[in-house]
Amino acid sequence: MLEALIAGESDPDRLLALVTYRVKAEPARLRAALTGRLTDRHRFLLRLHLGQYDALAQALAEIDAEVERDLDPFREAIGLLRSIPGVSDLSAEVILSETGPDMSRFPTAGHLISWAGLCPRNDESAGKRRSNRLREGAPWLKATLVQRAWAASRKKDGHLRAQFQRLRQRRGPKKAICAVAASILTAVWHMLRDGTFWRDLGPNHFHRCSPEQQANHLAQQIAKLGFTCSISPHGEPASV
Repeated sequence: MLEALIAGESDPDRLLALVTYRVKAEPARLRAALTGRLTDRHRFLLRLHLGQYDALAQALAEIDAEVERDLDPFREAIGLLRSIPGVSDLSAEVILSETGPDMSRFPTAGHLISWAGLCPRNDESAGKRRSNRLREGAPWLKATLVQRAWAASRKKDGHLRAQFQRLRQRRGPKKAICAVAASILTAVWHMLRDGTFWRDLGPNHFHRCSPEQQANHLAQQIAKLGFTCSISPHGEPASV
């Protein structure tokens, strides 16, 4: 369309036909937007801006080609990270560029999580925690992981969605999504260290705990309601 304007096209009907398939708007509004006085000065400015756009598009294409060549040694690692729910090619590249493919510099997954800034800061005084905000860390990595955690939390029948739903009830959505992001980074550490793909634990993973743990959890919920509950093995008398 810009080429037509620069070339001197001023017929609204002709311009309307050029942009109808690109712009989602009513024909009447498009016709009103295209009706006006287009001078040589306007065409000069349009030609200038279009040239800048073409130059930037060419530069981006060259940068993308250079990045693609540099990523060749890391294709296998990117393929591993792509198996994580919610992680796209671009986000896998960002994660890998921030952490690197060698996990030996992080003794444990907890060290990687701390380095990324996805764990609460140690801000206590006189035995009281004054702040539980996240620590400073790698901002690009943290932002990417949080975005991917939101995407993973929408995937049905997935472990990460179940984790988000479970934690949101007690800690709120923001803290829950940060916990999911930390889980993704934990998986990244194991996958890059062992060369393995993502293995989803399933939505029922948190319900597979031992009967004792389930009973203790239910007892805690009863205690929050103001009742006293004691637990004993089956066959023995219990008081409620």
